[in-house]
Amino acid sequence: MDKSLYDILFEPVKIGPKTAKNRFYQVPHCNGMGHRWPKSMAEMRGIKAEGGWGVVCSEECEIHPSSDLSSGALMRLWDDSDIPTHARMVDKVQEHGALAGVQLVHNGYSVSNRFSRIVPIAPTARAVRYDDPIQARGMDRSDIKNLRQWFRDAARRAVTAGYDIIYVYAGHNLTLLMHFLSPRYNQRTDEYGGSLTNRVRLIREVLEDTKEIAGDKAAVAFRFGVDELMGAAGIRCADEGREVVHMLADLPDLWDVNVSDWSNDSLTSRFGAEGHQEPYIDFVKKITNKPVVGVGRFTSPDAMVSQIRRGDLDLIGAARPSIADPFLPNKIKQGRADEIRECIGCNICTSGDMLSVPVRCTQNPTMGEEWRKGWHPEHIEAAGSEDKILIIGAGPAGLEAALALSNRGYEVVVAEKAAKTGGRLNREVNLPGFGEWRRVVDHRRHMLNQKANVNIYLESDLGAQDILDFGFPHVVMATGATWRTDGVGRENHFPIPINDTPVFSPEQIMDGVMPEGRVIIFDDDHYYMASALAQMIHDRGGEVIFVTPAVKVASWTENTLEQHKIQADLIRRDIPIICGQTVIAVTAGKFTLKCAYTEAKTGIEGDSFLPVTSRQSQDSLFDQVMTRQDEFVGRGVTSVTRIGDCHVPSTIAAAVYHGHLYARGLDNPSDQWTDFRRENQWL
Repeated sequence: MDKSLYDILFEPVKIGPKTAKNRFYQVPHCNGMGHRWPKSMAEMRGIKAEGGWGVVCSEECEIHPSSDLSSGALMRLWDDSDIPTHARMVDKVQEHGALAGVQLVHNGYSVSNRFSRIVPIAPTARAVRYDDPIQARGMDRSDIKNLRQWFRDAARRAVTAGYDIIYVYAGHNLTLLMHFLSPRYNQRTDEYGGSLTNRVRLIREVLEDTKEIAGDKAAVAFRFGVDELMGAAGIRCADEGREVVHMLADLPDLWDVNVSDWSNDSLTSRFGAEGHQEPYIDFVKKITNKPVVGVGRFTSPDAMVSQIRRGDLDLIGAARPSIADPFLPNKIKQGRADEIRECIGCNICTSGDMLSVPVRCTQNPTMGEEWRKGWHPEHIEAAGSEDKILIIGAGPAGLEAALALSNRGYEVVVAEKAAKTGGRLNREVNLPGFGEWRRVVDHRRHMLNQKANVNIYLESDLGAQDILDFGFPHVVMATGATWRTDGVGRENHFPIPINDTPVFSPEQIMDGVMPEGRVIIFDDDHYYMASALAQMIHDRGGEVIFVTPAVKVASWTENTLEQHKIQADLIRRDIPIICGQTVIAVTAGKFTLKCAYTEAKTGIEGDSFLPVTSRQSQDSLFDQVMTRQDEFVGRGVTSVTRIGDCHVPSTIAAAVYHGHLYARGLDNPSDQWTDFRRENQWL
């Protein structure tokens, strides 16, 4: 690879009184750690700076107790006692020559102040955004004066903590400044409401206040959602979004532009491609003289260079790609772009924030574990012995275990009974919109192909005798799992009676089998599989009815910011959706449903049944080997371990993590599962 092609990405960029060493800019992103686990948060940010990012920013940072995002675990600058947490992060980032940025925020009616119990505030009185049975109070002029002072106080604390960039944040439909801008939330009749000039007034004042506080000590960035993707009902880049940029063009030191809301900004690969935001944000640089950063789930260095050369962006913004590979910039600089762990756009990372636990990543099993377990994405301790390892199965868990073990220096043999590596992903990448998930396999296959200490044998279906004959000290079972077809899941604890009706598995549908007539899909899994299968069957010309005991389709995907889009997609396809119902019996095409609330029974008719309820580990080979434990010593076998779905069916991210966990823990006396550091504020 000609590294000079990418030299433009490593040019310094002046941002107000500061200079970023290159164009790689980790935009603010949540991580489920924040003020609750500050050491973990700081170490994670520091690793990114070490990986070559020129700017590394915090997540949302609450400026005042009236913007209490509990139960979320984000950052806070409520008072001076919060400064040391921020200073820790700043030190970690600046240690590697990167600029540290903080995103100050007041979320107005988007928070319920569950911890502080302060009455929420909004431009105009209204119910709070979420389901809490409370309302936000309409702000008077004294509230606006107080709000400006809270921003000033937070900016002053940010300067004290040492931040290089201080954000004023008006995006994602979440922030109070955005609420003042939008006529949907702002029906004021004073100088802060009505005309666009009036609705922009508070943003301008906060920007001016922040610049005054920052002085020459820090740059001021403005994060702005230029289009809400709501047509005339919202801010659009074609009219008011563009006008706002004109009105404030050179006031901030940096424009950070995106689309709203968060689910559109962090669009999954299922619903959007790399660079999907370009048509909405490419006008900004034509208006302002200040540098512009934008995002688009960029993982391709060529796409990044194109954005710069075409004059769309000055800085390549990233949240999810920086999670998937914190060393992305350094790999490009060192001519190792083929080694980048490319983001697959699954948004398992956002689930950490949504569930208030440390961020995790399908591609990067070390994410969130940098401080807790001391895991580094590029470094791993050397092998603790010369033992050889036999891995049965080349799915996500087996491939990750093989890669991490080989990086430690172990000799590894992988036996896969199929004709290619990939396991479950070989099927799932064929689901509508899931093609980028292939990157999980492609990256590991590419890296393993360069390893002299790894041998992969395809179409190698080993039995218990074969495994014992190998005589390897360590045997790893990564044989995966299959979907059940008996309806057992969360609601049905025992197999349901199914008579005289064809039953299909998800694997069969993904392999191309097309059921005849009307297919009843029963989703008791609540993640992506059932809805994707419904789309697949529909797109092949089939008829589908979607049944779930949940109150909405694919309910867990609220955590990956997809649920609304998934359900809307099924509705647009005219796929009937039956919520709050469990399939409890099937006889001759008649399906008995039970209400999740009243247990009343009703019926529907269908020609075939596709249950998506739960999976069973394919661990029979493990059981066969374990029945011969008395032979282990004579054969030189010291351990036989299940990993990934063979151990317990879960997400692909979990399979990758468990494969990595096994590799890190081999020849390590600690308990792999419970050995992690806990943060105690008193110690």
